[in-house]
Amino acid sequence: MFRHFLPGFAWAIVILVLCGIPGRDIPHISFLELLSFDKFVHALIFFILYFLLYRAFIKGNIAFTFERRIVLFFMCIVYGGLLEVMQGLLFEERSADVFDFIGNSFGVIVAAGLFRVKVRRKS
Repeated sequence: MFRHFLPGFAWAIVILVLCGIPGRDIPHISFLELLSFDKFVHALIFFILYFLLYRAFIKGNIAFTFERRIVLFFMCIVYGGLLEVMQGLLFEERSADVFDFIGNSFGVIVAAGLFRVKVRRKS
């Protein structure tokens, strides 16, 4: 059962490493910044996190109850918030950004909404 969660946990570690990269090592591309590409990336990586953890429940044949969906949803949101706090307090040349947190949360919300629709269609 635990093996189904490994991709999600590994992805969470990848996100942690990416968020911890010093600001000077992150490429800056001005036209992409104008398009808020950064916020799209935040949404995408948290969409993937939710998807991988969601998939672990399905592949592991674990009853994915309403309570577990809520816990997964808030766990991903809180993780995104904690990473922003860590960027502000711990990581070198990084800063917390409420808009990054909103992007993180948006990715989780979209993923949760899409998979909820998918589950309803199966019923």
